[in-house]
Amino acid sequence: MAWTNYQLFLAGLMLTTGSINTLSAKWADMFTASGCKDDPEHKFSHPFVQAVGMFLGELSCLAVFYILLCHDRRNPEPKINPGQSFNPLLFFPPAMCDMTATSIMYVALNMTSASSFQMLRGAVIIFTGLLSVAFLGRRLLLSQWLGILITILGLVIVGLADFFSGNKDEHKLSDVITGDLLIIMAQIIVSVQMVLEEKFVYKHDVHPLKAVGTEGFFGFVVLSLLLIPMYFIHVGDFSGNPREVLEDALDAFCQIGHQPLILLALLGNTVSIAFFNFAGISVTKEISATTRMVLDSLRTLVIWVVSLGLGWEQFHGLQVLGFLVLLVGTSLYNGLHRPLLSRLPCCEGMVSSEEEATAGERERLLVNGRVPAADDI
Repeated sequence: MAWTNYQLFLAGLMLTTGSINTLSAKWADMFTASGCKDDPEHKFSHPFVQAVGMFLGELSCLAVFYILLCHDRRNPEPKINPGQSFNPLLFFPPAMCDMTATSIMYVALNMTSASSFQMLRGAVIIFTGLLSVAFLGRRLLLSQWLGILITILGLVIVGLADFFSGNKDEHKLSDVITGDLLIIMAQIIVSVQMVLEEKFVYKHDVHPLKAVGTEGFFGFVVLSLLLIPMYFIHVGDFSGNPREVLEDALDAFCQIGHQPLILLALLGNTVSIAFFNFAGISVTKEISATTRMVLDSLRTLVIWVVSLGLGWEQFHGLQVLGFLVLLVGTSLYNGLHRPLLSRLPCCEGMVSSEEEATAGERERLLVNGRVPAADDI
């Protein structure tokens, strides 16, 4: 079935904005500028300010939802389902997980390359799978367990690539290792967020844009308030700012004033996350969740190629192997192998049994009052 022009646009938008999101955040980290008063030039190291900008982008999805809803209500036959009323505080726990994980990942992005950052985020399927078994009573298929094991192997390979290249790239080996570990730690928190969303949120009929925007609201408000105590918490050299505090938002604004291109990078991050969420939701609706997973994997490749082209990092053969292994693991976990195997006569029975097990698991979740996302099983 050929894609329509609108579907091609959505796929291109998701791939482009998803890549810009990581690349713009890394670009901001690479700037040096003077700070407030007589502070000398130093790197722009403000992960929590960047995280606030990202949540602002998510919050804008809420505005987009209400604009689309108002426009749709003017039509004789409205097509948008506004969903049932719900307690917005249901989104507070997953939003706090999102806030914590995002902040940790922006800290880690200062310490490692953009490509390794994106590849290591694939660890989320390991912890999501394990936690869904433990807390949601889900039964994983053999191919999903195999996908988890292959993903672990891919993470080890990417970690080895970073270890061997630590003395060649701009980052210190100790920083690279710390950054990689922080990214893995953040994926554990992200997996907790996904389990919370499925257990307490997805059983309600909530429009995806409204869900993203509500979480963005809580993340933006809470993290903005936390910037105040962070200004006084001393953490030493780890901070990267002259005052050596957890986050110096005033220093960030001063650096932006001295180097306006930092603002362009931050705006790129904020705007791209809003369009990326919209495009991702639309791709799942208009095409399929499988296509969304494929495009998300291609995003890693785009980020890696652009980083190499801009000279932000050097080529390492182990990263190629690590990316391919991670791609195989992710594909197995999300069932992307089934359309290919179904064409082989010897594998038709195995694919049919997997699809029956998947359908049974979905029915069981629906009976229990939980509606799984299309690409969760």
